[in-house]
Amino acid sequence: MKYIVKLGGAGLESPSLLEGCTRAIAELVRDGNQVAVVHGGGVQLTRMLKALGKQSEFIAGLRVTDAETRDVALMVLAGKVNKGLVAALGALGLPAVGLTGGDGLMFRARKKRALLDIGRPDLGYVGEIVASDPRWIEAIWQLNGVPVISSMALGFDGEYYNVNADEMAAACAIACRADALVFLTDVPGVKGANGEVLRWLSIDQIAEMAKTAVISGGMLPKLSACREALLNGVKRVRILPAEAAGSLPDLCSSRVAHGTEVMVA
Repeated sequence: MKYIVKLGGAGLESPSLLEGCTRAIAELVRDGNQVAVVHGGGVQLTRMLKALGKQSEFIAGLRVTDAETRDVALMVLAGKVNKGLVAALGALGLPAVGLTGGDGLMFRARKKRALLDIGRPDLGYVGEIVASDPRWIEAIWQLNGVPVISSMALGFDGEYYNVNADEMAAACAIACRADALVFLTDVPGVKGANGEVLRWLSIDQIAEMAKTAVISGGMLPKLSACREALLNGVKRVRILPAEAAGSLPDLCSSRVAHGTEVMVA
């Protein structure tokens, strides 16, 4: 089976959670599955920007990215975070290959347009994926490797764009015709209006939950990515807390009690 695993938040920050996530990925691979990892690194990027004296600003869960912020993002995401994850997988004997979405022109982006009707904000070098070429991912799989992809992509204008990692993961899952897309996160799942984690969520519920602010911030692009993946052929999509990553190898073979399963209906 083909799995796309998106890793971000605490799963990249906490050594113990990172070890749990990478061990689960290693088990998936050793069970004969093809796995690609897409990662963010927003916490690390915010920390570096703060050290450089730059304030971070977010609109609808997306980082406003001027040219300097974009360059720092490339340094942090494609550099330290990506290579640290490659090293963590390598320590478990997995031949991981670190890439950006721009390498091999795997993912092409265009500037993301305004998200809000009021004010029509310019997000700067924030991109959205418009074209994908999975052959490099498939080539690494053919050699029993694990692609590790940071969420930067090249525009047709030759510029790098910062892409929301959830959106990148969905684009990767669609391009690879993945059987499952799993978001390993630092939240227990999607919470309903009563504050309880929803075990199942239909994509038809997402718009109303956003309208009533039941979901907001970073959960907005995540659920939009879930919806996009499901509507374009990805068979299963689950939001899973990083601390429950050990259940990842059982996701498609048994009932998993953690996180939120997002479904078409």
